[in-house]
Amino acid sequence: MQAEAAEKRRSSDTCAGRPMVRFRCSFGHVMMDVFRSRGWKEVGPEDQDWDVNWCDVSQLKEQYDHTFLQDHQRISHFRNHYELSRKNMLMKNLRRLKRHMEKSGSREEAERCVICPTSFELPSEYHMFVEEFRHSPRAIWIMKPAGKSQGRGIFLTQRLKDVTEWKIKDKQFTPSFLAGDKDAALGPETYVVQRYIANPYLIGGRKFDLRLYALVSSFTPLKVWLYREGFARFSSAEFTTSQIEDNCIHLTNVAIQKHALDYDPERGSKWSMRRLRRFLRARHGDAVVDTLIANINNVFIKALQSVQKIMINDKHCFELYGFDILIDSDLRPWLIEVNSSPSLATTGQEDYRLKFALLDDTLHVVDVEGRLTGRELRVGGYDLLWNDGPVLPACSARSCHSSGGGEQRSVFLGCHNDREQQLMEVLQSRGGKGRGRTARPSTSVQHICQ
Repeated sequence: MQAEAAEKRRSSDTCAGRPMVRFRCSFGHVMMDVFRSRGWKEVGPEDQDWDVNWCDVSQLKEQYDHTFLQDHQRISHFRNHYELSRKNMLMKNLRRLKRHMEKSGSREEAERCVICPTSFELPSEYHMFVEEFRHSPRAIWIMKPAGKSQGRGIFLTQRLKDVTEWKIKDKQFTPSFLAGDKDAALGPETYVVQRYIANPYLIGGRKFDLRLYALVSSFTPLKVWLYREGFARFSSAEFTTSQIEDNCIHLTNVAIQKHALDYDPERGSKWSMRRLRRFLRARHGDAVVDTLIANINNVFIKALQSVQKIMINDKHCFELYGFDILIDSDLRPWLIEVNSSPSLATTGQEDYRLKFALLDDTLHVVDVEGRLTGRELRVGGYDLLWNDGPVLPACSARSCHSSGGGEQRSVFLGCHNDREQQLMEVLQSRGGKGRGRTARPSTSVQHICQ
């Protein structure tokens, strides 16, 4: 009876001639603006008749424990998302993937799994860390809480005595030098200690990292969409390794940088990915930048492959990940962390535009209205990067790049995002009410990457 009542209520709600999509959302501002711009209907927390639930990870267990998901329902996280987003779990999963590649005899692929700096979990791997520390006594190390974000609890050190308190296993504590930080006292004190990248690529003498977005619609088979846009986040001070205690030099998180004296709240010390790509092309040339982008693509794929076999795949789930990537002075990308709930806060009009488009295009890919064919290579600002194997787009002179193992990958990251035109093309079949046609880039990369 409940199912019949829900179906009757659904058929009575229409928007532009189609059944109205019903949603639940745990976030305000941009995400709610996206839902409302589509004319979709919000339902309350007690109403289980919804199509899309964009929830916080903290609500995920409750959702699964108390609700049986219907075929048409989609939820914005996989159950064990933490396998990728917790720093210590990511580290262990990448190690396991590398060992698997080595045992399989794929040495080249094993080397391509080295996408993070040397890392150890504390306190469980404290003695392994000490051995590595003594082999490189001048190295700088960065300490990160395994499950926190926004730069909380992070510090740099070159002294072993700053880390000795982590050698005590199975104990929760607040290190003495963090005693004044209330965030440091929260939760289990599991840390990841990582060799600090002391030679970051600098622009204007300042360090930056990249926030890039990947959408996973399935882990079995693995299907990954990469968003063309993203941004570089700059530190507010010139880079130096002589002041490792100054987080405004070494951490680019907005939560850290907004406390700097010269922080611009409108621009947020950011460059668009397109601006960065133009800058790098002017300085290094097309071939070098295409290689860099192909190597960034490899970071996405290897990170996701490392959790593919242990992730609980569910047809109801999708996940938008925020990847933080650092480029060193040799133009090698390094994965810093993966966020399962990337920040949707905005620092200005351009940031709002990017995140609105990102979230809107995410819903287009999720496609609860059934308007796509499932064969699309591009939807809005998303390019299909991996579909149970590398995606091979129709290649123009520079639309593909040959990377290790002879694979060809799209190099559209940082290119022009003509998403509105592309969406018109992909949704125009039958007036956008039914299944669309296969979407292919209609403009050459030589043009859109200018």
